Amino acid sequence: MIGDMEQLPSTEAAVGALRSIASEYAREFEVTHDIGADQTSRRSAAGVGVTADPDGSLPHEAFVEFGGLPRLSVRLYPEDDALISVEGVEFPDVPRDDVPAFLRSVLGGLAYVSARRFPPGYRLIVPLPGDRTYKERLLMVGLSPWLSARVR
Repeated sequence: MIGDMEQLPSTEAAVGALRSIASEYAREFEVTHDIGADQTSRRSAAGVGVTADPDGSLPHEAFVEFGGLPRLSVRLYPEDDALISVEGVEFPDVPRDDVPAFLRSVLGGLAYVSARRFPPGYRLIVPLPGDRTYKERLLMVGLSPWLSARVR
């Protein structure tokens, strides 16, 4: 670890870190692996039967779902980033090395919803070590009970 950020050189290393977090917070953990350019979501133009990238490597993507509340899922991309969904709120382009800290913040109760009166709106805010935060706008309609309980 460098500071508070884990170094995750591969998708498999990230899956291992997420499995550890699931165990730490007593959460169910389910993972699906997609290996090969013809299987990963961002390489649909790879062509039929083309499994390797031009450099000869096999891209590895994983989709992880955590049981319980809040509903959490993580799609780890081969390009060293991830898409994290918290109660249906999507955080795209999260660097893979930030994913463990992001999940610990959510599962540890640090994430919260910021409410604004004018213009009216909500944001899900996930603080990370080092005074970094991730923020995503929420729809005013239909906040889940988990999100509603975290409004400040």
